[in-house]
Amino acid sequence: MLMDRKWIVLAALAMLLTVTGCSKKDPETTPPPPEVKPAAPTTDVPATPEPAEPRDVVEKTQPKSLADIQDDLTTRGLLGDVFYDFDRYELRAAARERLAKNAEFMKSSEGRNLTFTIEGHCDERGTNEYNLALGQNRATSALDYLESLGVARSRFQTISYGEERPFCTESSDACWQKNRRARFVVSGQNG
Repeated sequence: MLMDRKWIVLAALAMLLTVTGCSKKDPETTPPPPEVKPAAPTTDVPATPEPAEPRDVVEKTQPKSLADIQDDLTTRGLLGDVFYDFDRYELRAAARERLAKNAEFMKSSEGRNLTFTIEGHCDERGTNEYNLALGQNRATSALDYLESLGVARSRFQTISYGEERPFCTESSDACWQKNRRARFVVSGQNG
């Protein structure tokens, strides 16, 4: 009987192993993989860089020096000197025409924010004192005429250099004529 018992125990054991070894496990529940959506086609166009401003536009936005403004106005014929007869400060017809052009510019939108110095000049003949007084009279006569054309006197200052700053250095009538003048110099900007 002992033997039968062994067989029974062995059979029970084998059956137990078969039942536990063959039993199906429930599948493990794992979360589904995250849903991957396909990328939508892009309609965004890559930003193109702004084109660089043309050089002349950049230069216009940069402030100019008074000397650059002076050169530009003189080159464009918007501002010019007036000339006088020997030993005179009365305006000639040509001087009045030039002053009218100067005044037109000074009253324009481009010129109305500028201030000016009117320099009086003489040729080398005469004493220093006499030429300084004559140069001042020339600058003042130009200023008086501009004021009569509607340009505010407050936009000007006058100075006389007499014979001290000649434009031409030869001792001739042609050269002396170039030195007898009222010269307009841009001296400031308002705004």
